[in-house]
Amino acid sequence: MDIAYLTLGCKLNYAETSTYERGFTAEGLRTVPWEEGADVFLINTCSVTERADKKARNLIRKMHRISPEARIIVTGCYAELQRDLLSGIEGVSLVFGAKEKNRVVPDTIALLRGREAAFNDRDIFSETLPAYSIGERTRSFLKVQDGCDNFCAYCTVPFARGRSRNIPVPVLVDQARKIASEGVKEIVITGVNTGDFGRTTGESFLSLLQALNEVEGIERYRISSIEPNLITEETVDWIASGTKIQPHFHIPLQSGSDTILAAMGRRYDTALFADRIGYIRSKMDRPGRPKVFFGIDVIAGLPGETEERFKETYDFIKDTVRPAFLHIFPYSRRPGTRAFSMKGQVREGIKTERVEILERLCVELHTEFVESNKGLVSKVLWESDCKDGMMGGYTENYIRKETSWDASRIGKIETVTI
Repeated sequence: MDIAYLTLGCKLNYAETSTYERGFTAEGLRTVPWEEGADVFLINTCSVTERADKKARNLIRKMHRISPEARIIVTGCYAELQRDLLSGIEGVSLVFGAKEKNRVVPDTIALLRGREAAFNDRDIFSETLPAYSIGERTRSFLKVQDGCDNFCAYCTVPFARGRSRNIPVPVLVDQARKIASEGVKEIVITGVNTGDFGRTTGESFLSLLQALNEVEGIERYRISSIEPNLITEETVDWIASGTKIQPHFHIPLQSGSDTILAAMGRRYDTALFADRIGYIRSKMDRPGRPKVFFGIDVIAGLPGETEERFKETYDFIKDTVRPAFLHIFPYSRRPGTRAFSMKGQVREGIKTERVEILERLCVELHTEFVESNKGLVSKVLWESDCKDGMMGGYTENYIRKETSWDASRIGKIETVTI
């Protein structure tokens, strides 16, 4: 049988889909491009916005049109939040929510082979699916944690992925070794609330980093996202002491207004955020060395975001934080969240304008960051993509570099001048 995969959303979904694919391959299914048709389709959905929900529904219907007899398997965040709706779409055979990810492969195989599947029992399959991606020779996404206990006012993640929980350090070290055995040089450490690692095992995020740092064959690690209030000085001091952890941090801000942060239930204020950024820079920015890359998440148009509060966000980012990049999202009202019914909802047109303003600021900040690194020596991990006779890769601090295509350099780390 042929099986095709389609993944929407975050790095965690990509890690999980790759894990499903390895499981189905072991059962004898052959992976094919989904646009060409298949006997089985698996779609791993996202539900971060209403647009993501709509995209998932449209793609499911498109899969059914491509191969009307195919079995369509749906998992991911949207599957958890809207099981009944998705089950009712023509062509859908199985829907797996947050607690059932370990059942995706065995229950689908049982269905294909005419046996009764155990997918209806949602309570007993509560363990977290260990997952990592393998699909290129340079980088892998390693899932270390899932779920979140914060229940921020605008967010559906705790409902879609469940409470905060993590995979034990020894299991993750074993997975990192498997990744290394594939020739991969870089691992991106992923989770919903990565810094909360250890919630279910009593371990710590620092102990995880220290254990992964010892894995032979992996030369670079990146931390995909970590809440500012969970960045400890002890962890920063250890990273800065000379480790495989790259000078690249992805830290959600969401708003630069303390009023909005408090209303949304965020567990920090702008003073703490600025303090964490400053501490990292004080420990890791060194003369003659690449500067630390900070990617910052920002939501435009949260309930209560007046022009004055938006200006607070803009000024805080521009004058105080000055990150290298902004990940900008317009606020999307999600039923079931506290923010859905809050007063002060922002009109869509105003959200669009604020996104555009922040995008222009992002260009300015990123250009400044690249210029500030010009002439510094760094190392690039060359990737397998080829466009117009050129290949690319990223420096330690996530600046894109290009060079003439040479297949022998794929997966190699080389010293360059930025």
